Amino acid sequence: MVVKFWYSIFGLRLGSNRPLLDLVALPAPSWLDVQVWFELIPPWLNDMITTCQEPCYASDSRDEQGRPSSTWWKLADGAYFLVRYRDGTQFIIDRCGTRIWATWPDSLTLADTVTYLVGPILGYVLRLRGVTCLHASAVAVGGHAMALLGPAGAGKSTTAAICARLGYPVLTDDILALADLDDIVLAQPGYPRLRLWSESVTALYGSGEALPRITPTWEKRHLDLTQDGYQFQHQPLPLAAVYLLGERRCDPAAPSIEAIPAPAGLMALVTNTYTNDWLGKAMRAREFELLGRLMTRIPVRRVTPHADPAYLSRLGRVILDDVQALAPSVVS
Repeated sequence: MVVKFWYSIFGLRLGSNRPLLDLVALPAPSWLDVQVWFELIPPWLNDMITTCQEPCYASDSRDEQGRPSSTWWKLADGAYFLVRYRDGTQFIIDRCGTRIWATWPDSLTLADTVTYLVGPILGYVLRLRGVTCLHASAVAVGGHAMALLGPAGAGKSTTAAICARLGYPVLTDDILALADLDDIVLAQPGYPRLRLWSESVTALYGSGEALPRITPTWEKRHLDLTQDGYQFQHQPLPLAAVYLLGERRCDPAAPSIEAIPAPAGLMALVTNTYTNDWLGKAMRAREFELLGRLMTRIPVRRVTPHADPAYLSRLGRVILDDVQALAPSVVS
């Protein structure tokens, strides 16, 4: 099964048997980190699927009927993992995080499947490969990366879009993969898209219809960072600051920023790692050590956004001004 298309995403060299239009294309590389095959599951893997027993994990997210959004099985004593989503899309991932197979029902498309791939599936692959990932978006500021941290719905992508409108290149959205080089920690680029809920699109652009849907079957919209007026940061950058987005408040002082004490900052980083449900003790220990070193080198700050969307542009400016005040040499 030959892959004919090559891409860069989250610091990985990815090969695919189908073109993936949203990703950053590469010339033919001398090696690949991950290979993905769409609609090409070999018979020996299909045999494993048909004989798999009870699932080993089901996501906490449920629909009105109580069905999990995703269910996981171990195949061949954990040599492979089967991930099946509620809509029928499924992935098989090898234990080393080097091979992925994907299929989907006739009612869906390749674009729907890629939406899962560039989110939770590659997030899990990165963790299998020992890469620490934060649940964060990141923006390039003067040759460094500034991370926007927080749980789902905190406003990471929205704040990154604000910075993008102010002329700052976006490095990644939702998944921030960290490359540990001992003396520095690099933030790896994702792909040139920002995913936004319609409410955010309305607040930023005046109408929820101002940006196209990710796919016709998904509610979220996407901002294309390759279009005029926007920039995507293709190269990794040293991580210089982390901003933890907190609860929105109707406070005259908001948006505001405050320092986080080191222990609380470390716990914020640990709590907001990406796809940490299945980490073993050794991997968790390595991650904790990396985040502990990161905490001693860069500032971690808490942001209190204003509840009124009219303050969104000001939010971006407050964060960017704070980066400059912390480290003037970081911002050109």
